Amino acid sequence: MTRRPLQWTIPALLVLQLLMLWLQGAQLHRQNQVLQGLREDIQALTESLDSSQGPVSDSDEADVVPASTGPKVQPQRHVAVLGIQEEQEAAAKELQASRESGQKAVKDAREAQSKISIEENARKAEEAKKVQAATSSWMNWAWGAMGLVAAALVVRAVIRRRG
Repeated sequence: MTRRPLQWTIPALLVLQLLMLWLQGAQLHRQNQVLQGLREDIQALTESLDSSQGPVSDSDEADVVPASTGPKVQPQRHVAVLGIQEEQEAAAKELQASRESGQKAVKDAREAQSKISIEENARKAEEAKKVQAATSSWMNWAWGAMGLVAAALVVRAVIRRRG
């Protein structure tokens, strides 16, 4: 009589152990996917930070004056020819316009990059949600099957004891 319960107990424990190993493997796989997603996010963030840190514009450097020296005043030379002075003013206006245009282009590029980053994060969140939904439905089926196997083993044991 002691041998009969051992006939189904040992295989049941082995099946249970295999099932637990399988569940552990599924959890490790899910964790690996999450870690890969985090790694991709970190790489995207570092690339974004690297690309947004460009050279400092000349207008920022012109505003900074060292405290120890003070501004240097140079006497202006008056040029007898008015054409040269007008050319210099036109060149200064053109330089100022190109600086403003460059600053506007940088601002627009940063806004576009921010929008792309937001869209990319939304896409990744949708993918993660889909993976999570697929995994949870799959796990529900696995738990249901495990419950059916356990119930079948209990019913079998009850039938054997009565019979």
